[in-house]
Amino acid sequence: MNIINNSFFKRVYQKIFGIPYIVSYAQTGEDILIDFIRGAKKLKDFTYLDIGANNPVKINNTYMFYEKGFKGVCIEPDPAVYAVLKKKRPNDTCLNIGIASKASSEADFYVMNHPGLNTFSKEEAETLVNNGQGKIMQVIKVPLITVEEVIDKHFNGKAPVFVNIDVEGLDEEILSSFPFHKYKPSIFCIETVEYTDDASSEKRQGIFDVMKQNGYKPFADTYINTIFISNI
Repeated sequence: MNIINNSFFKRVYQKIFGIPYIVSYAQTGEDILIDFIRGAKKLKDFTYLDIGANNPVKINNTYMFYEKGFKGVCIEPDPAVYAVLKKKRPNDTCLNIGIASKASSEADFYVMNHPGLNTFSKEEAETLVNNGQGKIMQVIKVPLITVEEVIDKHFNGKAPVFVNIDVEGLDEEILSSFPFHKYKPSIFCIETVEYTDDASSEKRQGIFDVMKQNGYKPFADTYINTIFISNI
């Protein structure tokens, strides 16, 4: 029996503590914070774009919303992880592609010994190897399209309400080419810290600069990720 999804356990928990029992699937509770924003802003028509979705459930910032009945687009370049994602989340649109800053055909994708470290960045992959934090298992070719193409095709000309970006080193590059002039999502969750085992890395200031320039401000920070909301 899965106790966290047991309705009796949830009722007992709420009776004892006087608050609802909430399950988070994210790494450090990001989905709970985002759901709070959704409620505060009364965002009923909630859609999401998950760039670098990885595992469909564990350490996932969009699965809570999938469970609530919302739908979105999940992008996962690793073919093996994509197969699991597509099977577990049939109501989402799952794409086995990568995101490029401009039109391109394909790129090298570094499959690491831990799927959470997979990256299109050769520099990021080699840094992980040199620091003893990861190992390159294989390098594969993955097709690329732009964020604008994804939104144009799969969101019927409307911006997704929530965009999650976790692409191991290329987050700022994707944000710099995001079509903010055309689409203005209400919420972003972005990995803003370099990966380390001892939590000693500094924040990627460039990401904060890009978001500020495009009318977003930090709402919450979990050290690993920062949640931004639109000022407009």
